[in-house]
Amino acid sequence: MKAGMHRNTASRHLKSGALPSESPPDRSWRTREDVFEADWPEMEQMLVDAPGLEAKALFEHLQAQHPGKYCDGMLRTFQRRVKTWRARSGPEKEIFFPQLRRAGEAGQTDFTWATELAITILGRLFEHMLCVTVLPYSLWQWATPCQSESMAALREGVQNAFFRLGCVPRSHQTDNSTAATHKLSSGKRDFNEEYLALMRHLSLKPRTTEVGAKEQNGSIEATNGALKRSLEQHLLLRGSRDFESREAYVAWLEQVLEKRNASRGERLKEELGAMRPLGVRRLPAYSIVDVRVGSGSSMRVKSNTYTVPPRLIGEKVRVRVFDDRLEVYLAGDLQATRERVRGKGAYHVDWRDVIGWLVRKPGALRRYRYRDAMFPTEVFRRAYERLDESLSTWAADMNYLQVLQLARDVGLHDVERVLGELESAGELARFERVVSLAGGERPTCPEVHVGEVELESYDGLTPEASEEAMR
Repeated sequence: MKAGMHRNTASRHLKSGALPSESPPDRSWRTREDVFEADWPEMEQMLVDAPGLEAKALFEHLQAQHPGKYCDGMLRTFQRRVKTWRARSGPEKEIFFPQLRRAGEAGQTDFTWATELAITILGRLFEHMLCVTVLPYSLWQWATPCQSESMAALREGVQNAFFRLGCVPRSHQTDNSTAATHKLSSGKRDFNEEYLALMRHLSLKPRTTEVGAKEQNGSIEATNGALKRSLEQHLLLRGSRDFESREAYVAWLEQVLEKRNASRGERLKEELGAMRPLGVRRLPAYSIVDVRVGSGSSMRVKSNTYTVPPRLIGEKVRVRVFDDRLEVYLAGDLQATRERVRGKGAYHVDWRDVIGWLVRKPGALRRYRYRDAMFPTEVFRRAYERLDESLSTWAADMNYLQVLQLARDVGLHDVERVLGELESAGELARFERVVSLAGGERPTCPEVHVGEVELESYDGLTPEASEEAMR
């Protein structure tokens, strides 16, 4: 007790009958034979030549070189041997330097895929990303679901975060995503004008990470993983991943975020005290593009092609570009809404826009650039293929286009059901047969009845008769 020794230690020495100084030192010899000793020099040289080699791959190579000598149960021993060698003689590992965070200095925004959470909307998988904004000092975090890494999504996500706080830090940091930056001829990247306009509106100083240096956005990269793990746990507690609408999913997500942010209270108060209040109105969640509708009843927006109703051909329309959709306006009136497609060079062709004119010009179907869009489902595609195998080119195309027009008029699901029944019965999807089963009517020319004409009535059109009528 006077020496400050623990009772268990003192008891062990009393039982051994030896003083601590007389206790045997740690052994420096092996108690078992090193089974890898003969082949280790070769393995070591391979690790020196290719430091990226994993222990498991190297062990499988060793087994292939010496069949029957090394069993699968030796893998863990070999992995420990490699791990020890790397620590003693391997290449230097990268050092990450912890950084001091200052309250109210900056906010960071990044996109992360959330499809792995397997969220469904009415049973349909909701493929989406999260636009996540974090305050590195307090780790306050907000996330907005979006469809792609676009400027519209970035604008909405950043504003959702800062308008919820009611204030902004001094600067805002992103990585080198195409939403915020574009590539220069020098290979470096600079900010897009739309992003700079957003920063000016919110009085934020824009800054970005170096190309390929994700660690400079380390705070948000780390919180992205923690956020998705937390969402996964809340989904397990909820007992279902299905939501009745996108709005219901957003409301649930906001509740989870509020709970997570509640633990940041003290540091968040300190951070809010160092930030500037927002003194501006919220920008719209869309950008505006003015385009002219081409002769194909299509328009190009953000390098992608969309069709619109043919009555708009030749008209200059105003398009509101949201993250997930386009709204087409003519003279201030909404004309059409189209789902936004991702990437560049993609297209969204609504078969309902063009089917009326394809029926009048059936020969255009075969080489139509967007022909794949004329098959709403696989049932329609199979019906066309069977028609094409059994009828002439013109007859197959005409029958199918009339069936597709019928789907527009009486309902896609009703016609799809009929096509499925005909396929099961081994019948061709001829238009007359589909009409009779779907309950639609084949359009016919109206009958015009022309009565007998009395030629004497034309006498009233002579100049003399007209003058008499005027008098």
